[in-house]
Amino acid sequence: MPTAARAIAALLLAGLGWVASDMIRPLMPEGTNFGYFNEVNAALGLICGWRVIGKRLGFGWSNGLSAGLTGVASLVVLSLFLLSLYKMLELALDRRVTGLMEGLVTIFDIATEYALVLLHVPLIGLLVGGGVFIGLFGEWVSHRWS
Repeated sequence: MPTAARAIAALLLAGLGWVASDMIRPLMPEGTNFGYFNEVNAALGLICGWRVIGKRLGFGWSNGLSAGLTGVASLVVLSLFLLSLYKMLELALDRRVTGLMEGLVTIFDIATEYALVLLHVPLIGLLVGGGVFIGLFGEWVSHRWS
């Protein structure tokens, strides 16, 4: 059921995904083609904000806090998986990945490489602080406009 808290959580997490994507760009190797990187992460933020955070709001402040952190974690994991899958499909089309099991292993290898790039203190601070803010603000909205 659409609520104001779900909409706010979705929009804020989409914005956080966009800002975090901009912070990741300088951490990647020079010459990296990002394509629709920001747009994909913002869309995933909309989905995770609506489905993960939004449905857990309205049950208390501690639940709101944990919902925000869970939403950010789900955004990061889903983003890592989808971007790694996309990179593996590019490698498969170049015939550098030939089998199913090799493809699955390649997805996790690429995701591990990307996750190591994310170990940047300002980025982690942004994601954790943003998750806390989104959860608490979404909880406030759920109490205010329910």
